[in-house]
Amino acid sequence: MDGKRVIGVDLGGTKILAGIVDRDGQVERRREHPTPVASEDDLLDGLDQAVEELLGDDIAAIGFGIPSPLDQRTGRALQAVNIPLTGEIDFRGRMGQRFGLPVGIENDANAATYAEFHFGAARDVRTTVMLTLGTGCGGGAVVDGQLYRGWAEFGHMVIVHDGLPCQGTCTGRGHLEAYVTGVAATKLAHEVFGEAVDAHRLVRLAAEGEERAREILDGIGRHLGSGIGSLVNIFNPELVVIGGGFAAAGDFLLDPAREVVRREGLAGAGARVQIVRAELGTAAGLIGAGLVAFDALA
Repeated sequence: MDGKRVIGVDLGGTKILAGIVDRDGQVERRREHPTPVASEDDLLDGLDQAVEELLGDDIAAIGFGIPSPLDQRTGRALQAVNIPLTGEIDFRGRMGQRFGLPVGIENDANAATYAEFHFGAARDVRTTVMLTLGTGCGGGAVVDGQLYRGWAEFGHMVIVHDGLPCQGTCTGRGHLEAYVTGVAATKLAHEVFGEAVDAHRLVRLAAEGEERAREILDGIGRHLGSGIGSLVNIFNPELVVIGGGFAAAGDFLLDPAREVVRREGLAGAGARVQIVRAELGTAAGLIGAGLVAFDALA
């Protein structure tokens, strides 16, 4: 290894994770801050501060995982649904000028997938798909060993025609994101248990044997399986990785998802594919952003 280190920044709808990353995927000086969402200026200021805390003479580049489809040619975020980042600024150029370092950008879920492929649950396969369940639902794919660098907005595939409205600034209906995120789980929990129960408490109730909580998670898992089934039929992955904070629901989600995927997968693919939780936890997006920074040095 060349000893170079970079800063990785995982920008989420509720928090910014930043840290120093080496080429082995090891993270030093990890920092977490709430995501400023009042305005784009506030968001950019928050990102600047997160980077400044970690800057040093040994930092070679900066990588950002951004929850938005990106135009890699212009360095712009095209439609960030859950954060106030517009396509009016060249984000990559702005950050490069601000810090005087090479800057790489990638969709946040693509970055997390990249990390799980190199260092996590998918390190022993060639083709994998990942879904991240948090404030939103992101996705990424590695096909025959290469990160798919298209939009990979798997959370915005339609699984229910004219279904629930999507989140944030998205104008679509029936998208996977509206059914499988922590936000979606919290809404369902409120309907059954009241305002005091959010997605995290819902999972705890299910673990304690609360049948209504288990039924809610089972329904979410089946919608998740519908989305995974479509991805299996497109990519024929060896492995599907489920990450993000809401992946903590574990087999309460994954068992019903596996059942649906076995039914929906073509040519036996639904039975062959493994569906597992991510191994890198909340660090996946941060490590992946670091890998994107190393790519910017190439």
